[in-house]
Amino acid sequence: MTPLSAAFVVAMAFLTATLSGVFGMAGGLVLMGALALVLPVQAAFVTHGLLQLVANGWRAILHRRHVRWDIVGWYAAASAIAMAVVLALSFVPSKPLLFLLLGLVPFLTWLPQRWINLDAARPPQAFASGLAVTGVNLTAGVAGPLLDIFFVKTELNRHAIVATKAATQVFAHLAKIVVYGSPLALGSTAGVGLPPWWVFALAVPLSMAGTAVGGRILDRMSDVNFKRWTRWIVTAVGVAYLIQAAQLFAAGG
Repeated sequence: MTPLSAAFVVAMAFLTATLSGVFGMAGGLVLMGALALVLPVQAAFVTHGLLQLVANGWRAILHRRHVRWDIVGWYAAASAIAMAVVLALSFVPSKPLLFLLLGLVPFLTWLPQRWINLDAARPPQAFASGLAVTGVNLTAGVAGPLLDIFFVKTELNRHAIVATKAATQVFAHLAKIVVYGSPLALGSTAGVGLPPWWVFALAVPLSMAGTAVGGRILDRMSDVNFKRWTRWIVTAVGVAYLIQAAQLFAAGG
């Protein structure tokens, strides 16, 4: 990894953690695409999982009084099942396919709310979210917009939404680390493509700092602006990824 690429990863760790601290999902979407630009696919998944595990875990700790732990429990059980299935399939997307999936996921935010009758506060739907969101997370790299669908009609306020989503995503990112990290750790190409340890040493505390900064911004937003800006930000990012996917497919991968 070149010094410029390393600096890029460290900077994006802080910026995207701040973004996630405000909107709960946009940061992970931006970070996955940024990592895929400079790392091999498997290494991007593992690096994303490690950084987002820290960012989401720290965010859940900072807002722990708002976390709905019953939702997290059902989600975690389903997440383990999804992880086992994808691990058995040994699926690794190509880089063009990864950007295509990354570009399509944000458009889930535009589904008409009248079509959606989901509420993560209900145990069966919390379990379903764990299966669906972790499955998409393990194939597209992120699944924030899909997770958001399960919170659209919930009565939770913005702090509870951000805190609970952060806690659930701890398990989704653990699954990502296990599924994509195992071949890198155990295979003949162990560690190939992963950033050096010092990049993580810098990125991890910056992710935590970004999360704290994002939390302060969140406190100053209204629930209406929170939902409105989330949709437009992730859509803009999705369009950028679709353009990147088209360019990669045109270039032959």
